[in-house]
Amino acid sequence: MKVREVFILIAAALLIALGSIALIWPPVLWAFVVLGPLMVLGAIDIVQKKHTIRRNYPLVGRFRYVLESIRPEIMQYFVETDTEGRPLNRILRSLVYRRAKKVNDTEPFGTQMNLYHSGYEWMEHSMYAKQNPKEIGKFPRLLIGGKDCKQPYSSSLLNISAMSFGSLSKNAILALNKGAKMGNFAHNTGEGGISPYHLEHGGDLIWQIGTGYFGCRNGDGTFNEDSFRENALRPQVRMIEIKLSQGAKPGHGGILPASKNTEEIAKIRHVPPHTTVDSPPSHSAFSDPVQFMYFIKKLRDLSGGKPVGFKLCVGRKQEFMDFCEAMVSTGIAPDFITVDGGEGGTGAAPVEFSNSMGMPLREGLVFVYDTLVGFGLKKEIKLIVAGKIISGFHMARAIALGADGCNSARAMMLSIGCIQALKCNTNTCPAGVATQNKSLVKGLVVEDKAPRVRNYHEATIHSFLELVAAAGLDGPHELRREHISKRSGLYKVQTYEEIYPYVPENSLLDIATIPESFKRYFQYTRIMR
Repeated sequence: MKVREVFILIAAALLIALGSIALIWPPVLWAFVVLGPLMVLGAIDIVQKKHTIRRNYPLVGRFRYVLESIRPEIMQYFVETDTEGRPLNRILRSLVYRRAKKVNDTEPFGTQMNLYHSGYEWMEHSMYAKQNPKEIGKFPRLLIGGKDCKQPYSSSLLNISAMSFGSLSKNAILALNKGAKMGNFAHNTGEGGISPYHLEHGGDLIWQIGTGYFGCRNGDGTFNEDSFRENALRPQVRMIEIKLSQGAKPGHGGILPASKNTEEIAKIRHVPPHTTVDSPPSHSAFSDPVQFMYFIKKLRDLSGGKPVGFKLCVGRKQEFMDFCEAMVSTGIAPDFITVDGGEGGTGAAPVEFSNSMGMPLREGLVFVYDTLVGFGLKKEIKLIVAGKIISGFHMARAIALGADGCNSARAMMLSIGCIQALKCNTNTCPAGVATQNKSLVKGLVVEDKAPRVRNYHEATIHSFLELVAAAGLDGPHELRREHISKRSGLYKVQTYEEIYPYVPENSLLDIATIPESFKRYFQYTRIMR
């Protein structure tokens, strides 16, 4: 006899029994308050045809879906160890929380890391360690702006990476920007445009221009010079970043559903409200490397000479080399390049893109740095990196590999209360960070969270500078690949310089000096010298 048939027999028997007893003892009727709804649910389970488990195991089968729905919470709070959580483990999350709250961020009893596990990394210290500057005013800055830049920007070594209003709530944007203002660092707007919440507290902005040209677009989705100029000339906008791709979903456009395209968001993005708006996978303002260089020049001129750069996750290597050849041939170069890694985050991305598309940060950064050096372009261009930059060591590793500065998104989200609930794409973020649900957003108190952004930033920069000083270096500019070691096997350790040998300067400008590792890419380049 099948389970559902047994259930029907039991339910019928109970109804008959209760009905009979109720004739003698009326209080038994109260049993129907509990059993009645259960019987109805059981009957629904038997009749419905979408879920086999519920149909075969009425009522009991529902617990499977209940447990599945709370699995992430069970894993995070009861199962995973401090070193296992993904995308960020508990050690890193706790570090951000402690620094944001300005409480003790030290660890007892030694490391929890497996120092003999392949992939473990460490920084080499010196017997002649330097004194680390503790005053915030003495923290080194990064001057961004090449020979054609009229308004160079003195940047922090760590800034807020791109996150749009719409992906984040208005209170999250307000808290991040106020924290940036308090800590004297920059806040990237993301490709969703400049909202009033980016402007309210006066923090420095990096205005990101994506393929949808939100905030500077015509009705047909093409680039609009007038609206760009209007926003770019705002004193709060310190740099402009052209987004070519991002690590979490490179080569994939976005869709703003009509249900999320409110009057407010539509006004910010210059699109009709309550309509579905596509972000194309590529730009319409240019179609080849040379056109791209002239587009960079156009934005620099329209903005009054502010630094203009671009962001990319490295894909086909020869395409980036095409960019470099175009820089050499036109004499036009960006003021900075932001390299995102395949491990970068996003509010929502197709699984295949998030897991299997785009070069990881370390390989991408090394390639971009070496290519710029090989073409003799690095001195004019600053390199910024993004993609799981959480701790001072992450900054040290990135700068040793070739970066000049770092951006962080998820750490900044954690500093304002994100609990890694992994609900960014459902509009139900319990911390009020990645949601537009007003009842959830109001729980994020800007006045409380903004100082935490500042605190996290300050403590992480300080930690990074302590590492630099412990290595016996006078400043971050002295960090090189030789200062970071990586275990590649139980008995094998290499420095990053051994793993990624430096490319000689200008070696890619002459066919006779091209390193062997680069030769195969030149046959694909579209621009020939």
